[in-house]
Amino acid sequence: MMEILSTGPLCSVQDIGRKGYRSLGVSTAGAMDQVALRTGNILAGNDEAAAGIEVTVFPFKARFIGNARVAITGADCRPTIGEKAILPWWSLNVSDGDVLTLSPPSSGARAYIAISGGIDVPVVLNSRSTDIKAGFGGFEGRCLRRGDVLSVVGSCCHSGSFGVFPPEESLDHSFGVSREPGVTYVRAVPGPEYEEFPESTRRSMWNTAWTVTPESNRIGYRLEGPELRPYAPLSLLSHGIVPGVVQVPPSGKPIVMMSDAQTSGGYPKIATVIEADLWRLAQSPLGSRVRFVEIALEECIAASGELATHLSSISRSIWRGPWK
Repeated sequence: MMEILSTGPLCSVQDIGRKGYRSLGVSTAGAMDQVALRTGNILAGNDEAAAGIEVTVFPFKARFIGNARVAITGADCRPTIGEKAILPWWSLNVSDGDVLTLSPPSSGARAYIAISGGIDVPVVLNSRSTDIKAGFGGFEGRCLRRGDVLSVVGSCCHSGSFGVFPPEESLDHSFGVSREPGVTYVRAVPGPEYEEFPESTRRSMWNTAWTVTPESNRIGYRLEGPELRPYAPLSLLSHGIVPGVVQVPPSGKPIVMMSDAQTSGGYPKIATVIEADLWRLAQSPLGSRVRFVEIALEECIAASGELATHLSSISRSIWRGPWK
């Protein structure tokens, strides 16, 4: 078990999301950075889909009740167990009474805590994820607070301490473009209404280093930059949308739909960030800058394959290593 000693708002239990219910108006929810959570689960000896803790506001502190294995991934939040510093993207065994502390990140935006067995909360619509805006799933349908005690499903199954390189060091991030320092690049494909925007506006879409505004959250990332205006105002029926869709509201300022995005909307869709790069966007802090890189559908499929290979290689390395 784990007792929450200190946390800011928006710390919640998340797994890989609630699939198959968008037709009923139920958002996917789930971890914003799926790569970090899935990697943490592998390091902790769990199924990749197990529930962990997503930490967005720091500092965070928790006490372990009983022995367990823990993995810390995502943002580099300088984790410590007691007075001992832990490397980022690292896993180790902890003992009863040990206290984990996560500090404000030096890079990234969200940290993930995976515990051996996974967080044991009720399964709602095939997921343990917290739907924060609807108020169900996760721990009592809400964000975590000081004094909450979380149970886990099982005990640790690994020995030793080990970790992995962060995905930005292992996965391709050049995308064949000249990179500007301090900017996060994410790949995207043109959306259904792409041709409804003038060519100059489309160029602005791809050539702008957009700023992530303070109005960004788990529902969507609101970006600041040049206004994107279609040839003429579009009147669209409300239609289905998914995480990654880049909508353009009447303000002309794009919004990238994220994990808690609504299931339908009527704004024109100029592009869609590919699923394999949503983790990059999720780790972009408020005030940071992001750029879209246009790719073809074939490249999108290849990116998904690269990510799957990356995760499977981590799993193979751990389960075949001396610490299994």
